[in-house]
Amino acid sequence: MIAEFWELVVETWEQGIRGIGIDDILICLGIVLVSLIARSLMNSIVLDRVAKFTEKSETTLDDEIVDSLRGPFGLIPIAFGLYLITSYLPFSGSLDMLATNLVKMVVIYTIFSAIANLTKPLLNLLSDNSWLTPAMTTWLGRVAGVLIWIIGITMMLDVWGIEIGPIIAGLGLFSVAVALGAQDMFKNIIAGIFILSEKRFQPGDRIRIGDGLHGIVESIGFRSTQVRLLDTSPVFVPNTDLSDSQVINHQDMNYRRIFWTINLVYSTNASQLADICADIENYINNSENFTKNPGQENFVKVTELGASSIDLTILCYMNVITYTEFSQVKQELIFKIMSAVETHKSDFAFPSRSIYIENQDP
Repeated sequence: MIAEFWELVVETWEQGIRGIGIDDILICLGIVLVSLIARSLMNSIVLDRVAKFTEKSETTLDDEIVDSLRGPFGLIPIAFGLYLITSYLPFSGSLDMLATNLVKMVVIYTIFSAIANLTKPLLNLLSDNSWLTPAMTTWLGRVAGVLIWIIGITMMLDVWGIEIGPIIAGLGLFSVAVALGAQDMFKNIIAGIFILSEKRFQPGDRIRIGDGLHGIVESIGFRSTQVRLLDTSPVFVPNTDLSDSQVINHQDMNYRRIFWTINLVYSTNASQLADICADIENYINNSENFTKNPGQENFVKVTELGASSIDLTILCYMNVITYTEFSQVKQELIFKIMSAVETHKSDFAFPSRSIYIENQDP
């Protein structure tokens, strides 16, 4: 009885699943476990040591390359472990072909994953050139990633014997139908390409679109551009609208300009006017907040005898770009103008009208 039971146990152990014994299954599980351990060791030991070595270099390109290869590099022991399993197990026929094709797919995925991940650091290397902006780098990275994975998926389908030609032909007919209903999308994509090629603005630039939207560019997408308004709310502007609208890029300003008209009362004499203009102009020329624009010098001049005031024009430029600093400089200039007017015994005028009533005897 015991001998028969033992024979049953041995037969079950050797028979396993579809002729694959339990010992073979345990060996395969051990291969999987070793592959996972090897994957962890390769990332934590090999790549971490390489990363420490690259940190000593002056450039960040090698660091980005190492980080981009972590995922694909960890798939190598997994692919090798699957290959050992398919070689060890007594597969035959369609089952052997299925196992072999799975290993090929993992190898193809590993290779193309590494290539796709490498596109970003390599494009960042090219972004140092003046013709390739950060936004263009992002676009090229997305396009390159799509093309790389199209080739990779094509190779995966070819592994299974699926012909790509009829699929492409079917997609061609389908794309014609889609294009007829997606004309606006293609217009936005083309407009986005023009925006990038003309370098109108980049992510991080503060822009004004027409007379309405004013904010910071966050990203330039295929269809639309995301702008973060000054009240922190995001707005998505179709690229076609941006291409057709007047866009002011405040980030590309060389200088900020102040162009003011100051109204003084008519009781101010010529000597007082000259002293007030001289005080304000000296302050502008001697202050670190203001700069000289080669195209137009700073000045403070009496420019008009208005209907109810003598008008002074102030024109000056400054290097500060941020709105907060600009407001601070304007405030200090306003205080200086008020001080100069008060010092020289004048006053600010306001719109007024004199009415003369003629008394006619009956």
